[in-house]
Amino acid sequence: MTLNGHSLIAGEAIAGTSGTSFGIDPSTNAKLEPEYTLVSEDQLKVATEAAAAAFESFSTLEPERHARFLESIAANVEALGEELVERASAETGLGAERLRGERARTVNQLRLFAAVVRRGDFRGVRIDPAQPEHTPLPRADIRLRQVPLGPVAVFGASNFPLAFSVAGGDTASALAAGCPVVVKAHNAHPGTSELVGQAVVRAVRENDLHPGVFSLVYGAGTSIGQALVADPAIKAVGFTGSRAGGVALMRTAAARREPIPVYAEMSSINPVFVLPGALGGDVETLARQYLASVTGSSGQLCTSPGLLFVPAGDDGDRLAEAVAAALPGQPGQTMLTPGIASSWQEGFSALEAVADVELLARGQAGPTENAPAPAVFGADVETFTANPVLHEEVFGAASVIVRYKGAEDLAAAARTLEGQLTASVWLADDGDLATAAALLPVLEGKVGRIIVNGWPTGVEVGHAMVHGGPFPATSDSRTTSVGTLAINRFLRPVSYQNVPQELLPAPLQDANPWHVNRLVDGAAENG
Repeated sequence: MTLNGHSLIAGEAIAGTSGTSFGIDPSTNAKLEPEYTLVSEDQLKVATEAAAAAFESFSTLEPERHARFLESIAANVEALGEELVERASAETGLGAERLRGERARTVNQLRLFAAVVRRGDFRGVRIDPAQPEHTPLPRADIRLRQVPLGPVAVFGASNFPLAFSVAGGDTASALAAGCPVVVKAHNAHPGTSELVGQAVVRAVRENDLHPGVFSLVYGAGTSIGQALVADPAIKAVGFTGSRAGGVALMRTAAARREPIPVYAEMSSINPVFVLPGALGGDVETLARQYLASVTGSSGQLCTSPGLLFVPAGDDGDRLAEAVAAALPGQPGQTMLTPGIASSWQEGFSALEAVADVELLARGQAGPTENAPAPAVFGADVETFTANPVLHEEVFGAASVIVRYKGAEDLAAAARTLEGQLTASVWLADDGDLATAAALLPVLEGKVGRIIVNGWPTGVEVGHAMVHGGPFPATSDSRTTSVGTLAINRFLRPVSYQNVPQELLPAPLQDANPWHVNRLVDGAAENG
């Protein structure tokens, strides 16, 4: 497929007028063709105005047609075949196997949301029929449904060029809610973004939808990204990236004449707590699993474990020694961009400079200058608690083993943590249950997902998944960016009182022509 190097605005390839940029192969730092043109704020306005114009028809789309649209996107992304994998690999340094898996996740979540649209539960229909004899006053006929917020701005993520980017989870859930989407492409993988953007545009045309349902724009985050969030046509934002970037967008959204929600997934170090009983078995396997979770995708996963709490004493020593023995043979992997590799080095240096923090082990430098050697540090729990540097995310393959003396240390350390996406607890016998029972309520206040005897990397896309957590893990701890509940971010409730049947939206009519599940006078009614 031909790459044009231009934004896709309401179905048309538009050459930007505010400069150009290139994708970079992080394994060589070489520029990748074509050159991409960057839009001006006036050109961005065309995209947001088109999204606003598309909202009325798209937000009221009949469920079957709506679901087929999402399935069309999935089919079109699959049809890109190895061309998509090869371009994404060139732009990110991620291997073909990882990217094929990410493509599968991308299309599967689109199809999952198509099923959500057909079922209709997300519409949250509640009907309280009129009760003229109700006392002390008659009750009116009141009906409620969830309606789409309006056009949504989505920012592509650096570390997931498919699953959290142009047609990823934020876009899929916003489109499923009935919201047109304007995607700000990540400048690190412009060709990948264009290929997927073309697949979405084709799906819009195939389903005869308003072209403003989807646009893809290229531009600097500090200018076009901020202008996109400030645009009055935009009613919500989906973002995956750094804390600094997410907070900057939050400030812009809050300063608008009409403030809007920013759903930002930002920073997490995903602590893992190893209880004493878990060390009675094969610690070498536990050490290998930990390192695999730390170093997978060069540690560039939002759920990479940055902290491992291990008991002080002989058993904890065995685990730390197993980690120190296994890591030196592991090479670094090429990171997503030169800038990310440089930031990792700064984080490594900051940890190395902390008093009473020891470099336990280091892997081998990888084959390119953007492939630093993975590292594991060690510290006692008092050092961890007292030093804020150890609480900061180092985005990449680096982690800290923290040694604790007893259960009280664990709960106290957990209370000092910032908000996290995940926390994991390893336990093995009845003696660990009392410690875990005291720890879990603390973790509930700190994280969005608690894992027992597992590692945080690997996020299943399903109905019960939460990929969120208190700040700074996300900007809104009530939400998730993964799973079917992600659709709720882009909806709001509206009640209809004494509205004639002829004027009611289809899901609220007595005949229920869309066959959605409803709550009628407090009782469940199947569609």
